[in-house]
Amino acid sequence: METSHSSQDPNSSSAKNAGKTNQEHPTKSVLREWLDAFVFAFIVAAILRAFLFGSYKIPTGSMEKDLLIGDFLIVSNAAYGARTPMSLCVPFTQWCLPGVTLPFTRLPGYRSIARNDVFVFNVPWEVKPISQKTNYIKRAVGIPGDTLEFKDKVLFVNGEAEPTHDGVQKFHTLILKEGVRLTNARMEEINAGTIGASSRYFQQVSNVEYRVNLTDEVVQQAASWAETDTLYPTVIPANQVVSAYTQSAGYFSRAFNNPDHFGPIVVPFEGQEVLLNASNWPVYKDLIERYEHNEVQTQGGVFMINREQTNRYVVQQDYYFAMGDNRDSSEDSRFWGFVPKDHVIGRAGIVWMSLNNGLPRMNRFFHIID
Repeated sequence: METSHSSQDPNSSSAKNAGKTNQEHPTKSVLREWLDAFVFAFIVAAILRAFLFGSYKIPTGSMEKDLLIGDFLIVSNAAYGARTPMSLCVPFTQWCLPGVTLPFTRLPGYRSIARNDVFVFNVPWEVKPISQKTNYIKRAVGIPGDTLEFKDKVLFVNGEAEPTHDGVQKFHTLILKEGVRLTNARMEEINAGTIGASSRYFQQVSNVEYRVNLTDEVVQQAASWAETDTLYPTVIPANQVVSAYTQSAGYFSRAFNNPDHFGPIVVPFEGQEVLLNASNWPVYKDLIERYEHNEVQTQGGVFMINREQTNRYVVQQDYYFAMGDNRDSSEDSRFWGFVPKDHVIGRAGIVWMSLNNGLPRMNRFFHIID
């Protein structure tokens, strides 16, 4: 009787297993290569974002018309010198290890912040570690040592009215002749939004009176309309107290009455000696206590700084004064004061993409920020 050959030769089985192993090994190697490549790319991207440039999206209209809601920006961290990590955070997320801050330094940059640079910074007034504060973007209208004064909504820098920037806009009161109504065609003619649009563009006061957000370029055009009776900047009187302003975040605004008037003030600089008094204390309170970490007690015009009686203080770092181009729709240094140098992130360089309700604004792709 013949025996069955259903059992396999041991040598043959070993050879098959070896072949199977050899077939699996290349697959594992490919997966490992992809994983290694992903980890390497992630690390490189995190380093580039931290030290060279980052991408930011504009969420509000405070910088219109130069920057629009939905613009995506490239911001150079290297321009003013990148900061080394200040917290332990997961790259590309908002999650950071609570309560942990790192000693940091600023690497050398290739330029200083120039007056009227558009720059990104961590908003000072939030009570968080610096790098975890909300990112803001504004124009640096004042640099260390500048004397600033805001009169009737006109900014004076070192005694001279600031130069006009394309896109800077302010509310103007437009009064039409009796029996005439403002039309959308007229609004579109001066690129000022549409009737019934957001209140940051247009406000109707009466049948003939409107508040319209205009750039300097189109003011003369609107003034020349046949239906225009009067057109002038809408300005809050200097002595009128606006509580929403004086009670805003930070103490700076408590030194003044409303956002259309302040100063004159000197933008603080490293080494500056400030003579404190009851009138200017709101201007410097956050700087001395929060940003430079001093303990201050004051009563009856007498100051105790770190338990020493003195009304003199030497500033420890440079500061900047930031304002939005959309002057009547921007919460900026007029409200919460100076931007410390250690809060500065980088210089806005280019709009690389822009979306309006999900649709691309092709004319703004690769727009250079001025």
